Amino acid sequence: MSSKQSKSAWLTGAKGKWITLAVWVVLAVLLNVIWPGVNQEEINNSPNLKEDKPSVQAGAVAAEEFPGGQGTPALVVWHRSGGLTDEDLKQVQQLAGAIGEKPLPEQKFVVPLDQIPLPALKAQLSEDGSTIVSTILFNSSAETDQLKTSLEQFKQLVKSTLGADPFSIKDADGGELTARVTGPVGISIDATGLFKNADFSLLLSTVVLVLVILLLIYRSPILALIPIVAVGFAYLVVSPILGIMAHEGWIIADSQSISIMTVLLFGAGTDYCLFLISRFRQLLHEEESKGHALLRALTSSSGAIAMSGFTVVLSLFSLLLAEYGSYHRFAVPFGVSILIMGIASLTLVPALLSIIGRASFWPFIPRTPEMEEQRARDKGRSTPKRKEAKKRIGSLVVRRPLVVCIAAIVLLGGLASFSPQIKYTYDILSSFPKDMESREGYDLIGKQFSPGELAPAKLMVNTRGKNTDLKQRLADLDYVDKVAEPQQGKENPEILAYDIEFSMNPYSIEAIDHIPDLRKTAEAALQDAGVASPEDAVWISGQTATQYDTKVTGDRDTSVIIPVVIGLITLLLLVYLRSVVATVYLIATVILSYFSALGLGWLIIHYGLGADAIQGAIPLYAFVFLVALGEDYNIFMISSIWEKRKHMPLKEAVKEGVSETGAVITSAGIILAGTFAVLASLPIQVLVQFGIITALGVLLDTFLVRPFLVPAITVLLGRWAFWPGKAEMKQESETAAPSNHG
Repeated sequence: MSSKQSKSAWLTGAKGKWITLAVWVVLAVLLNVIWPGVNQEEINNSPNLKEDKPSVQAGAVAAEEFPGGQGTPALVVWHRSGGLTDEDLKQVQQLAGAIGEKPLPEQKFVVPLDQIPLPALKAQLSEDGSTIVSTILFNSSAETDQLKTSLEQFKQLVKSTLGADPFSIKDADGGELTARVTGPVGISIDATGLFKNADFSLLLSTVVLVLVILLLIYRSPILALIPIVAVGFAYLVVSPILGIMAHEGWIIADSQSISIMTVLLFGAGTDYCLFLISRFRQLLHEEESKGHALLRALTSSSGAIAMSGFTVVLSLFSLLLAEYGSYHRFAVPFGVSILIMGIASLTLVPALLSIIGRASFWPFIPRTPEMEEQRARDKGRSTPKRKEAKKRIGSLVVRRPLVVCIAAIVLLGGLASFSPQIKYTYDILSSFPKDMESREGYDLIGKQFSPGELAPAKLMVNTRGKNTDLKQRLADLDYVDKVAEPQQGKENPEILAYDIEFSMNPYSIEAIDHIPDLRKTAEAALQDAGVASPEDAVWISGQTATQYDTKVTGDRDTSVIIPVVIGLITLLLLVYLRSVVATVYLIATVILSYFSALGLGWLIIHYGLGADAIQGAIPLYAFVFLVALGEDYNIFMISSIWEKRKHMPLKEAVKEGVSETGAVITSAGIILAGTFAVLASLPIQVLVQFGIITALGVLLDTFLVRPFLVPAITVLLGRWAFWPGKAEMKQESETAAPSNHG
């Protein structure tokens, strides 16, 4: 018995199966007792950009030189259709005075509207007199939960002062006084709230979906529960491990990464369980002993499962190379969860199958022909005829490999051709439901004022004592709506700051693309004024500058991580398959499938759902998931073909391999696509878009790449598919020759 078989035998043996189960139970209980769960250690306001990024450096200059205007702003938008009354304005002034005297928690500064005479205050109204904006600055270090608590306290103060709650009035055109909180604070609170509310609904929806799909496909309640139990144990182990890592400061866990981790764990985890379960069921038709069947199933499938798991884990850990914080924070939670799930699928699942045995598949219990005959005799019935598995797809691929290959490439290539047309956005507001408070407040500002008022940019220059015409140059820019009078720096009076309002959405890609031009304009003004090294004397802070750095950093991460993921998967495939040719076409097909998913996703999201752009982070996330998970299916199927070609002709091996793995990969693909599609049910556009694209990619891999394209290429290449490894296959002529005469 080989070492692999001896280890497998121990896991599924009379004592080993119970010991394995006991170990998982003890781990799940003990770790949750001694370590905190990851949900208890979430931090949702971690910076995404490093300190060496221009916008972060500009923020540091602004904090030192212009401390009065520093902080994270909350913009309170007061609105009454028909016009704000004098009483409304006096109440707004009263509220500003109240929190000026007794600041809210984490409040740093409030614009003193109470000190502005009423006629001067009216000058700040919108053109129709219906809207005014009051600003509250909070500490930049404040966490989102602290900001939320502070604003809730402010809303209670508003309610007691006004005798009504303007934040709860839905109809902004009904003639009543309404209020909405927007700006960076409002956006941050709403974004975090969406993900927090999504946690439970995501978990429940995912579990129900997996259960329903398993019941529909396998029609066995016990079998449907086995993957759920395995994933549940894996989650109970993963959560405290990530929790202690976050508690010790080794990683940062945020609600977004934890929410999507749950989906990945159930989707990919169930897939790994099914790879083993399907093989076990198949062998129960050949082996009377459930132990022998399980031992053979575990021995033959463990390599493919482990290889698939390593592929995903290494791909996810490649996100550690990212400079952008959100990407970087995804790596460990995702990688660790898949690693633990892979271990569970190779230890806990075999133990459960060994304990339950054939009853796992009740009421459709697989038996050998001899067992079926004996059972029929015992019941006085005739032996039921066993249905032969249909091999239509495998037969088609073997008969017409060139036609199948060309058709698949044309279809995938046609979809991929739409991917260059995709437009991207970094506007977080576009991810929010239209009735969300921060979005409603922003829409009011955009309608009544300049949309740039939502998040002004602060342009700072070190004039080194020179006079410049920078203010006029800035005002002449067609994308600038308003330029405030320059302010002198507190520590260095030669540093001047200009607050700039864009004439467009400051979160839009158009505004973001103007940041380099804004910098060039300032540098040119300094250079013309005789300032030496002007490139070192310009800083731009604010949300638009931050989003520009986000875009640049994201582009850099994409250019680094994608080649690394491809390289890692290539190395793993080379080691596992020992074939350069097979590795090349397996990688190529999955990459083609990825671009096809992007193209098809764009057609649905843009033309079907009416979105003008998709979130800029989606392509990298989708690539890591689709290439790694898509390669899983290729590995599982090609492993079957590789094994069979040792004792049968290649075409027969392809036909048998496609047929043998077809059902399990189809069911696994449906489950994985379904779990990603759950994301599309949430009221967060970035998750909707990510869910649609990843689900489409999984379905393309499941129903086109795996059953048609990869086997067709394998048949066309023949012996060269294994180069430079040894072919180790039966000669095609032994069985193929007679058919040529038939």
